[in-house]
Amino acid sequence: MADETHAQSDWRNLGALPKLRQAGRQLLKLDGRQIALFDTGEGVRACANRCPHEGYPLIEGHIAGCKLTCNWHSWSFDLASGDTLVGGDRLRVYPVEERAGEIWVDLAELPAAERRERALGEMCEAFEDHDYDRIARSLAHFQAASGTVDDALAMTLQWAADRYEYGTTHATPAAADWLRLAETFARDDVERMAAEVEALGHFAWDAMGGRRYPFTDETRPWNEDDFLAAIEAQDEDAAIARLNGALAAGLGQEDIEETLTRAALSHYAGFGHATIYLTKAGELIARLGARAAGAVLRPLVRYFTTASREDLIPEFRRYGPALEAWDGAGSERLTIEALSGASVSRALELANSASGDVPALYRALLGAAALNLLRFDEALQHKIEQPIAKNVGWLDFTHALTFAHAVRRQCTRFPALWPQALLQMACFVGRNAGFVDEGVDWTRWRVAEPGVFLAEAKAGLFDHGEAHYIYSAHRLKTTLAVEEELADADPETADLLVAALNRYLNAPMKRKNVKRSAYQALDFVANEA
Repeated sequence: MADETHAQSDWRNLGALPKLRQAGRQLLKLDGRQIALFDTGEGVRACANRCPHEGYPLIEGHIAGCKLTCNWHSWSFDLASGDTLVGGDRLRVYPVEERAGEIWVDLAELPAAERRERALGEMCEAFEDHDYDRIARSLAHFQAASGTVDDALAMTLQWAADRYEYGTTHATPAAADWLRLAETFARDDVERMAAEVEALGHFAWDAMGGRRYPFTDETRPWNEDDFLAAIEAQDEDAAIARLNGALAAGLGQEDIEETLTRAALSHYAGFGHATIYLTKAGELIARLGARAAGAVLRPLVRYFTTASREDLIPEFRRYGPALEAWDGAGSERLTIEALSGASVSRALELANSASGDVPALYRALLGAAALNLLRFDEALQHKIEQPIAKNVGWLDFTHALTFAHAVRRQCTRFPALWPQALLQMACFVGRNAGFVDEGVDWTRWRVAEPGVFLAEAKAGLFDHGEAHYIYSAHRLKTTLAVEEELADADPETADLLVAALNRYLNAPMKRKNVKRSAYQALDFVANEA
């Protein structure tokens, strides 16, 4: 363990001092490393020749006293300490001694523990302005010093926890899925690193701005009823205080997950995100252990208290009465086709009529959600003069699939919550049905070999090319959700799911509606009361 905490000397004789003083600088290659020597006037200095920014040769740089500036992008370094004066990453410098007119340099590697600490520090600095390439380099440095991506992620979660005003974002489910993809499907170190950097970078992107929103430090004894009452009252401090009590008592997510699931499904909340986030939060905690529980669960509870409650708006006003009417005695056998064209009210009514066969109802709703995606009217992406309520796009349809996947996982464990879950799936189906074109020939998106298609889809995720995390995250989570759902899907639903994923991954997607935003802004102001 000496390498962890204690440096081991490795002094090398690099030659006569007069030769260096005559040239002012000298490049040496030792053990596969390039060492740049400079006679600074303040003493001989030695550093790695590769600039920590993009690897250009520092031997070509400009010296002013003990300051070295790379001529490519003007990163500057203090050659005495390695501190970065302009730029980001520290420069690797080496101790130098002059002995009897000769130059000796200690090329010993820094202790692994120190290298890991430095790498995490540089990663946090990179997070502040989402310097993506620097995040990647920091992770590579950390892993080269025997750090693991799990350790880096645990630190990232701590760093990010109180930086989200409204709680958990898509970064949490994306992280769980990126790491699963890296672990189960990456074919080499490059793909593994690509997935891991995406997981970390998403947290940094969502936290841009530098503000913090601290959680209460108050601790109250864990009580399920009081916790749920605080969520219902949208009282973040009270809910967090109860969560703090659970964590202080040594309770893990598995001990309170049923209560968390009740909270997530207590409303049609955040267009289903509450349940999606909960499911993936559980995966992260299961992977990282108790050290991550607070950093994952506090933002999640904040999200529960701040999420919009769509069941309280007119479009979904029939959800509450439908839930009250649920008796589990409905015996109708539903078809996917009948559900996919139903309004919200009709979808809720049909779900109640089939409430006696939960598995069959789930399959029908899942299939209807997939069929809706296959029939999405792409022309709606390009409409300009329309109200904000009709701003619908591909992600509205993928949410119906990933929400279904999340509720199946949660309600399989807690079956008493199936009524809320299934009726909220019906809300998805009914809402999205208003934005489909039934004339679309979706059959052209059918997939002959689902296994081959899914393997290609997952391979494409490692180099997705999406500029914004929100889109890459949805490509990822929809692909993995569909793959997992296929394991239990009947042939008709499986056919629709794979076809829907195929269309989504390959259809043109408008990512920014410039003129629509301008029109809606002008229309809003013109009609203000």
